[in-house]
Amino acid sequence: MSTNTFDDFFQAEARMFLLATIRIALAEDGADLTSLGLFSENDMAQAMIVAKQDTIVAGLPIIPMVLEFGGEDCQCHLNVDDGELVSEGTMVAALQGPAIQLLKAERVIMNFLCHLSGIANMTAEYVKAIEDTETQLLDTRKTLPGLRFPEKYAVLAGGGKNHRLTLSDMLMLKDNHIDRAGSITKAVEALLNAHSPCPPIEVECRNLEEVEEAIQCKIQRIMLDNMDTETATKALSIIPDSIETEISGNINLDNIRKVAEIGPDYISVGKLTHSAPSSDFSMQFIPLS
Repeated sequence: MSTNTFDDFFQAEARMFLLATIRIALAEDGADLTSLGLFSENDMAQAMIVAKQDTIVAGLPIIPMVLEFGGEDCQCHLNVDDGELVSEGTMVAALQGPAIQLLKAERVIMNFLCHLSGIANMTAEYVKAIEDTETQLLDTRKTLPGLRFPEKYAVLAGGGKNHRLTLSDMLMLKDNHIDRAGSITKAVEALLNAHSPCPPIEVECRNLEEVEEAIQCKIQRIMLDNMDTETATKALSIIPDSIETEISGNINLDNIRKVAEIGPDYISVGKLTHSAPSSDFSMQFIPLS
């Protein structure tokens, strides 16, 4: 992925949310009294960010965005692209500027980079597990508050696909919607009457009876939720090609290949964003000569 890909993703509200999150992250750290007590505003420093493990990288273009909040005196050179697999010891970025500004930004930069790279890393593992199948890997909305867009961007960096960024991208009827509305049919009819034009509709189905009802409603996608492999296979056999299929629930690296081989269009995995371990990077200052 290139910087252009990052810029294409972080437009409009996505960029607004990212900038707001950076601003909050810097503000919650408060004043860096340690650095302010040690260095003057004129003390210039150089630093490098180094990978401490083999990992996919995601979030590097956020580094200059963080630095910009401290002023225009910092410079940043990114040595690799997001989505690139780097080996332990790789210098992924070089920074230069007032020591006070670099130190103030250090933890915020590392929090973004380590977290997003971890998501990209796990995503790449899941993508590899289903390679050579027709199934695509999706994320979910199980993201940290305020980090929806960065986390979903990291999934893209790891080779996955985004499900829906917001509730308006696709109208998804889950169990609570269906139970409250009275049935899948009633819920779909209500949505079609409420929105013109109506966004694509996805229905989460818990059993074969609900699958059959959703088919009759001619919606755009059916999600098979927490079904065993036998039941999911039967469901896929009756869903027409005109309706997309998605499997979700209790998916892990041990079983995702088996699930993909029964032929769904998509498999969605919440773990990509809510359980990915952070990748390990460090910011190291270059000693004064």
